Amino acid sequence: MKKTLRQLIAAAALFLPLVGAHASEGEIKLEKAPIDIQDTESLQRGAQLFVNYCLSCHSANAMRFNRLMDIGLSEQQIKDFILPPGAKVGDPMRISMQTPDAKVWLGNTPPDLSVIARSRGADYLYAYMRSFYRDDTRPTGWNNLVFDKVAMPHVFWEWQGEQVLKVHKGANGHEEKSLELVKAGSMTKLENGKAITLDYDRRMADLVNYMVYMAEPAQVRRHQIGYLVLMFLGLVLLPLSYFLKKEYWKDVH
Repeated sequence: MKKTLRQLIAAAALFLPLVGAHASEGEIKLEKAPIDIQDTESLQRGAQLFVNYCLSCHSANAMRFNRLMDIGLSEQQIKDFILPPGAKVGDPMRISMQTPDAKVWLGNTPPDLSVIARSRGADYLYAYMRSFYRDDTRPTGWNNLVFDKVAMPHVFWEWQGEQVLKVHKGANGHEEKSLELVKAGSMTKLENGKAITLDYDRRMADLVNYMVYMAEPAQVRRHQIGYLVLMFLGLVLLPLSYFLKKEYWKDVH
């Protein structure tokens, strides 16, 4: 009996942290990311954003530049508009910054983003890129609503503008947090005190769309093959199975 009780207590001790973590994640309601990996124009725009802004600090070693030909870019277009100076089309998307230097300059090593969309999810990334706010207590001057005490600065602040954190009591008495745009950027505006962020949101959707594609470049082709398989099963195999069944059971009354 005592052994069983100890086992139950141990199981509860392991489970409780998971409950707490799940509850803390649930405080921020994530909006559905408006992505479509079949939209090649969006993927191309997202790839250009990723290379121009993210690849300065974050590598994507599992992705090669020549895979961008799968989303409609020619080799020459990759060389002209995507490829960093000194890189080759067949190279992985790596950065020149060394790990020891990154720790000195940034405090820690920025993570590789090859499969960030699979580990975090598209909705999280979409919310993250739109949830930076001014925080003078942070070394970079920025914090993030979905990633508290984030070390990354807001690289798109000139596009989005400046947001501030608002904390208030909800209907159930719990503390609720929200963001308010107080200074418009080049891709946002304020009209009668209301924030209009459509252009910025679209650009972030393109970036997240590309990161979802980058995490599994074969998924577009895999989806296409899946549709063909379903069509084969429905149009070819199903009728054959039906007539075969009739042949087997024609003498059974």
